Amino acid sequence: MLKVDVNKQDDIAIITVEGDIDLYSSPQVRKEIIKLTNDETKGIIVNLAGVTYMDSSGVATLVEGLQLVNDYKGKLFMCHVQGVVHDVFELSRLDKVFSIFPKEADAVKAYHEAN
Repeated sequence: MLKVDVNKQDDIAIITVEGDIDLYSSPQVRKEIIKLTNDETKGIIVNLAGVTYMDSSGVATLVEGLQLVNDYKGKLFMCHVQGVVHDVFELSRLDKVFSIFPKEADAVKAYHEAN
């Protein structure tokens, strides 16, 4: 079962995801990203430390989120992308499209340095 938590810190929202992101669970992640982009949250960090599997619908959800954030000149960063999930991003070359950081603190620091 997928667990999605959102923690807001000033103008940053951290979405922590635990579980598999697939066709059935990706709408839950999408819903949280849409809420944040509708509010034009300046910085969104997606923490994937607890994600061990992601299919193409999960990837599509994150790509859509990146597009929505870019529309209002916000930032979407990801952290703790590891294992099979990292392989998916690397094979699809999305590791060149997304700003991916090893730790949540690194993503927060990069956001503050960019603003």
